[in-house]
Amino acid sequence: MIKRSKAPQALGPIMAIALLAFAALGPAQLRAQVSPTVLAEEAAKQLGEAHSALEAANGARDRVAALTQTISAYEDGLEALREGLRRAAIREAAITRQFESESEHLSKLLGVMLSLQKAPTTLSLLHPSGPLGTARSGMILSDVAPAFQAQVDALKVQLDEVATLRTLQQSAAQTLTLGLTGVQSARTELSQAISQRTDLPRRFLADPEQLQRLIDSSETLEGFAAGLGDMDTANGAPPLPELSDAMGTLQLPTNGAILRRADEADAAGIRRPGWLIATRPRALVTTPWPATIRYLGPFLDYGNVIILEPGNDVLMVLAGLDQVYGEVGEVLKLGAPIGLMGGQAPDMDAFLINTADGGGAAASETLYIEIRQGGSPVDPAQWFAENKE
Repeated sequence: MIKRSKAPQALGPIMAIALLAFAALGPAQLRAQVSPTVLAEEAAKQLGEAHSALEAANGARDRVAALTQTISAYEDGLEALREGLRRAAIREAAITRQFESESEHLSKLLGVMLSLQKAPTTLSLLHPSGPLGTARSGMILSDVAPAFQAQVDALKVQLDEVATLRTLQQSAAQTLTLGLTGVQSARTELSQAISQRTDLPRRFLADPEQLQRLIDSSETLEGFAAGLGDMDTANGAPPLPELSDAMGTLQLPTNGAILRRADEADAAGIRRPGWLIATRPRALVTTPWPATIRYLGPFLDYGNVIILEPGNDVLMVLAGLDQVYGEVGEVLKLGAPIGLMGGQAPDMDAFLINTADGGGAAASETLYIEIRQGGSPVDPAQWFAENKE
């Protein structure tokens, strides 16, 4: 469950209301962004549509494509829900911090006002210096009252916001259950649909013995990819779209953010020519361009590797997947599923707790992407659009 901040009990409801009136609206960048409530409502809508799409996928002509879109819809909906809850937690924490920082000052102010409220009305109208002093004090109070009233009015907005945020957090459980259960079902059905698929065109048939010799003799992923590029292939399918037209526009094959770029050293000082992408557990990986599968399966300590040929003399190496789909030689369309990342998808409680602590299920998995052109690695920045997350 999400941790919620509480106002100090000793102050009482009147004091708490007055203190919260001085809470700021929060960072300007948060005010400029979409509100947590709107994000959560949109997430609920996306997850509802994904659930409907999952039910309709059984009757789809192309179940693989339908389930792929369904999983993407679930992932987008869960991401929106995660962001909405994260912002809600941040906003509530900001109000609480303001509340705590102003509490001493406002306690003194309220003490004075409460003492005035308890004094007899006739005494409140008198001033030791006489009628002139009484008139002056009355003018001062008349000037202060509107400002205090404005703060109280602002408080009502703040209290309404806090109530909305807490309602949002409490109601997220049902939406989240729908999303987490649905995406897991969609992943399972996708694996089954792919295993039953027989209608994909093949560009060539791999020589298992030649491929195994290459695997056995390769000591690095780079060497294996280079040797694979030298293998002859037979034309057995229509030509793929011209890859050069897509340079600089390809989308990442999974939802994630660039963790390390080409030739950036890791913690051990090792530099690689590709990108390392941080992804969430069980994230779907798809083809960023129509491509032929040249290899898929385990290799050294990279986990499962899939090597795609999206164009002549160009290979795309993806390493670190937990599960891979397809067979060598198959020709895939743009956006076709090629595997899932590893890790354990969070359950509802873990999702909510981690979101409150700072962002939901961590992007704990990493996908390595390397592009080889003419047998040599090139910076993926030449091919992929910059990720803005």
